Amino acid sequence: MQKTTVVVIGGGATGVGILRDLCMRGVDAILLEQQDLAYGTSSRYHGLLHSGGRYAVKDAEAGKECIEENTILRKIGRHCVEQTEGFFARTHLDDEAFEGKWLEACAKVGIPTIPISVEEALRLEPNLSPKIKSVYRVPDAAIDGFRMVWQNVASARKYGGRVLTYTTVAGIEHSNNQVVGIKVRNTLTGEVSNIACDFIVSAAGSWAGEIAALAGINVNVQPDRGTLIAFNHRITSRIVNRLRPASDGDIFVPHGSITILGTTSASVNKPDDTVPNAKEVVELLNIGEALFEDIRSYRMLRAFAGTRPLYSADPNATGRGASRGFVTLDHAHDGLKGFVSVVGGKFTTYRLMAEKVTDLVCGYLNVKTPCRTAVENLVEDTSPALMAKARLYFPAYGAELAASRLGSEGLEKVIARIQEKPEKRQLLCECENVTMAEVEEAAADSTSYMISDVRRKTRMGMGTCQGAFCTFRSVGAVDANGLSWGKDTNVLFKEFLQGRWKGIRPILWGNVMREMELTRGIYEGTLNINGAIDNEGI
Repeated sequence: MQKTTVVVIGGGATGVGILRDLCMRGVDAILLEQQDLAYGTSSRYHGLLHSGGRYAVKDAEAGKECIEENTILRKIGRHCVEQTEGFFARTHLDDEAFEGKWLEACAKVGIPTIPISVEEALRLEPNLSPKIKSVYRVPDAAIDGFRMVWQNVASARKYGGRVLTYTTVAGIEHSNNQVVGIKVRNTLTGEVSNIACDFIVSAAGSWAGEIAALAGINVNVQPDRGTLIAFNHRITSRIVNRLRPASDGDIFVPHGSITILGTTSASVNKPDDTVPNAKEVVELLNIGEALFEDIRSYRMLRAFAGTRPLYSADPNATGRGASRGFVTLDHAHDGLKGFVSVVGGKFTTYRLMAEKVTDLVCGYLNVKTPCRTAVENLVEDTSPALMAKARLYFPAYGAELAASRLGSEGLEKVIARIQEKPEKRQLLCECENVTMAEVEEAAADSTSYMISDVRRKTRMGMGTCQGAFCTFRSVGAVDANGLSWGKDTNVLFKEFLQGRWKGIRPILWGNVMREMELTRGIYEGTLNINGAIDNEGI
């Protein structure tokens, strides 16, 4: 039986942030995640590092938290942040009266808003609609959710943190109204085991209600699904928000070579209801035309969806009517000591949420070490000498991309792989500049059990071809390295391609249909992964 002081449930941004904070304060902790890290909401959103402007009018406290954490994350997680800045643009369809309310609200919570002329905005972002009426600059930024989660894990591991993925909670063990352990199930093997612990922190997002129910406690979390569209190029170099009360389809966020448009809001019954549909895509395109008139001429890569874990003491407050703030629930008040849930919040405020939860836990554990997560960088900067070394082995721009994904320690290991076998500098994913050596490094991590786990660590398959070419290359690399989970290549192909298909299906028209036929030709026609061809008759 494993033993630890604290078990953290949930491998999204909040969970890994709590793991990092606990471990930095010297508390022994294990994190459990039912799938892969960053599988849920932390990777299924638009990737906006909020200035707080979106919430300033309706939810001033959330707006204040966002601008403060925005400033912190730009420093400690700068390798995950692209400092794009943002525009709030009022279109010809939007209420002019709201503009004044918004400016006053932003000023009250400390969000800087700089007015610029429409002419200047169009010069900076020529794809914007010329019908826009007014524009303000705000300190929004783009943030890579996958990278932020993994860098928190890297930091936590440095302080002794442990992570178990593909592990579900089967029961919460307690004695005399005090937590004493947790029963878990490995979803890959079915094995059930126990972990002895003194404290449990549920940071399970939309699943927080289900976790609490295992202890007979009610937590009112309403999953709210948001659908988004990824386009294959940068429609805009800056985040563009529509200047109106928060609604559907009013945020465009550039990420690397793509742009994400989001999001919708629909209450759902299940936390894992994350399958987008064509109707939602069309609605987003219709709304997005107010900011970018030519939106229908831009090539879509995929649609995807996640569920927001909205919490409210009022069960009737759903969707955009619920606060985007967060709440820490100490279940000692419900009769069970050593159990805490954190619900609500935003990705932008994950570090603050983790700090508040860890303060509470450390108070019970009598740990006096102060929080340092706001001042200590997630990963060390890559030295100029290491970067110079990396440029000898990576293609143009590839060294910087690899360094940002891997950090100094991981980059050193990947370079060593290439030095030992130069052929491993081969690109398996041209879209994201991912080498064979990086794929091997990600595949060898203790949390990798399938190709999609490698994808989330490297961004392989997330570019223009959506896995059409890098899937067979990456499967080949896994097979060649003899990894125990990589023996059935047919299963690897299908798992990875099915994940890509889930996001392509809702946009299956025009050029997307043609490109899907190419992928089908490669994997079904040439490689015969469905076994439809009688090989003996060839």
